[in-house]
Amino acid sequence: MIAKNHLLALDQGTSSSRAIVFHRDGHIVSMAQREFRQIFPQPGWVEHDADEIWASQQAVALEALFKAQLNASDIAAIGIANQRETTVLWHRRTGEPIANAIVWQDRRTEPLCRQLREAGLGETVRRSTGLVIDPYFSGTKIRWLLDHVPGAHLAAARGELAFGTIDSWLLWKLTGGQVHATDVSNASRTMLFDIRRNVWDHELLKALHVPDSVLPQVFPSSHVFGATDPALFGAAIPIAGMAGDQQSALFGQACFRAGLAKNTYGTGCFLLMHTGERFDTSLNGLIATAAAQPTSTPGYALEGSVFIGGAVVQWLRDGLNAIKTSGQVQALAESVPDAGGVIFVPAFTGLGAPYWKADARGAIVGLSRGSTAAHIARAALESIAFQSAALLAAMSRDAVAAGAAAVTELRVDGGACVNNLLMQFQADLLDIPVLRPKVIETTALGAAYLAGLAVGTYQSLDELAAQWQVERRFVPTMARERAAGLMADWERAVRQTVAA
Repeated sequence: MIAKNHLLALDQGTSSSRAIVFHRDGHIVSMAQREFRQIFPQPGWVEHDADEIWASQQAVALEALFKAQLNASDIAAIGIANQRETTVLWHRRTGEPIANAIVWQDRRTEPLCRQLREAGLGETVRRSTGLVIDPYFSGTKIRWLLDHVPGAHLAAARGELAFGTIDSWLLWKLTGGQVHATDVSNASRTMLFDIRRNVWDHELLKALHVPDSVLPQVFPSSHVFGATDPALFGAAIPIAGMAGDQQSALFGQACFRAGLAKNTYGTGCFLLMHTGERFDTSLNGLIATAAAQPTSTPGYALEGSVFIGGAVVQWLRDGLNAIKTSGQVQALAESVPDAGGVIFVPAFTGLGAPYWKADARGAIVGLSRGSTAAHIARAALESIAFQSAALLAAMSRDAVAAGAAAVTELRVDGGACVNNLLMQFQADLLDIPVLRPKVIETTALGAAYLAGLAVGTYQSLDELAAQWQVERRFVPTMARERAAGLMADWERAVRQTVAA
């Protein structure tokens, strides 16, 4: 039998669907990408058309195979990485969504979250799921759909509806409706899953009035979930890896052991530190989450989420019209030596960790008569690093409190990590090296690795760790007093934003 040396990763993100064909040695053979609509029915609401997500993901998978000059029979397995928390409910019989998907950024369920907090459920949620009660997570989104789509509660009670995060939705469509499942990393983002025991939490399901009949089956992240309908790609391909995008990136960065951390600079920023088999709840505003799990052995991570990361550059382009393309932001920011005292707090959809202020809104402070679009652009880029530095500081405090070592290096990935100005500023604020790998598509790579482990393309984590290579190392150059002063200015600006 001829060995199959290629893996297909489906990287379904917040603003686009991508497909990447990897050779087993980790290099990219081909890539295809397609953006899809962002739907904003009213302030604070963000939706996607789940059918459009599926159509775009299928199209780019076919395109990537065509570019690679490969057939479905050449692919060892498919791995799926996905935007997390985004919630889809669909009819089991027809496969039709009952409404648009509610996106992870959506804040409409804050009133329900407030009710749950006031009912004293905060500690129950934290102890079982590792999370805080927040609209970010899927549980209250499911409840909102059941409450607001006519007939949804009755249909769910009859077992006619299926819930899924985007991985489950894609798996359902890929298998022709044959498999309704998820992995532990995605299940851990629902606010309904006990990550200590890797089971759905029936106390929380009852509290949110979510029937267990809608829930997917949960498996390890590296697992043969099923196979594609042969009609889709010309032959059946095993679907053997699934993980939420940030856990997948942690895996793709070869952060397999406690103390290793990565930050993904995408629409948002997501900083994760592996904590091994130790489940630690945060004392500093972070969340505990399930890491991508190659086997049934539990593995955990501490996580901090920045809701608006690279999306601030999109706002400069589309909202402020300061740039024509996102790629122009570095040149504009570098046209001034610093931000001129301007600090940009991009709390467009509230502030995530470690602040958790759902009602915060964006602010630009420190403006003077001499402030220009270049200063604002530089402040926008710096805001990404400031938010991430606040997360790592909280993460290091948690690590020390748990008797573990603080993070000594940060591995980075995502679209904005190619911005050298941003990466250098990040290293300066953190006072630790920032390492950018040769393959920055680590979200997709992690999904490919998980799939490859399940079908025998790879034999061990050590084999995967040996493939990780550094492209550039950013070392701190800023005086510590200067960095500390800048962080103090940032925290002052955050307090002003929250107070407003």
